[in-house]
Amino acid sequence: MKKILVLGKNGQLAQAIDQNRGPWKYEFLDKDDIDLSNPKGIAKALEGNDFDILINAAAYTAVDKAESEIELCQAINAIAPGELASLCQDRRAVLIHISTDYVFSNDWNRPLEEDFPADPINEYGKSKWLGEEVIRKYLKSHIIIRTSWLYGLAGHNFPKTMLRLAESRDELNVVFDQVGNPTFADDLAVAIREICASDLGIKSFGTYHFSNEGVCSWYDFAREILGSSRQHVLVNPVTSEEFPTPAKRPNYSVLNKKKIKDTFELKIRHWKDALADFLEKSKL
Repeated sequence: MKKILVLGKNGQLAQAIDQNRGPWKYEFLDKDDIDLSNPKGIAKALEGNDFDILINAAAYTAVDKAESEIELCQAINAIAPGELASLCQDRRAVLIHISTDYVFSNDWNRPLEEDFPADPINEYGKSKWLGEEVIRKYLKSHIIIRTSWLYGLAGHNFPKTMLRLAESRDELNVVFDQVGNPTFADDLAVAIREICASDLGIKSFGTYHFSNEGVCSWYDFAREILGSSRQHVLVNPVTSEEFPTPAKRPNYSVLNKKKIKDTFELKIRHWKDALADFLEKSKL
């Protein structure tokens, strides 16, 4: 029986993995069990843990704070993955590592493929790219999954923020010039389950993109969230310049999923269907 260790126990993806388990032995660790901000302590923290697959669903994800907390962001997102990769190499385990569309810049106007050159435009993106590179350096048996606009039943995310703000406001301003693919954490968790169930080998190792199908702007996403929830709130489209943030965001983050669908025979649902599922499950 496969033994799977998941880092980031309290995060939205790890929680989704917990709710969409395969028939294997799982163990979930949080930051109290393993402190990724102290990479030198990772090997000792995992000394007593036995695993065949390590899923790193933990990360520094405060995109705007990363502009001022560069050292902390780099430790968790860039240095710690290298330590995890070395550990997996020593134990002959597979590392499944979650990365981001933010490793790309604004230079593309067609769906982003895995081999497009990376050119991150913020500190968070830079740290995630460095984390990818160090994994490739130290470990062949890895699967890096880049995802975008992730939201789940646990944790804080865009749909929850929109619904919360709608309770106290008559109108909201949301950017319309940033386009991408929302990703429901449950769908990514199911994809990871299918990957773990596959015959993991040299032909399947590498970098993949995963998100729900379809394309939208944050403005479109907000309107669908509020409309589907029957929230009578006016949503105003604004430009990124009108809604400045410390960290720049890519204007185009549409991911090409052909590689992951072909390799692991995945079927991916449309973002509107995934959102409807999220909203229904959120009522429970």
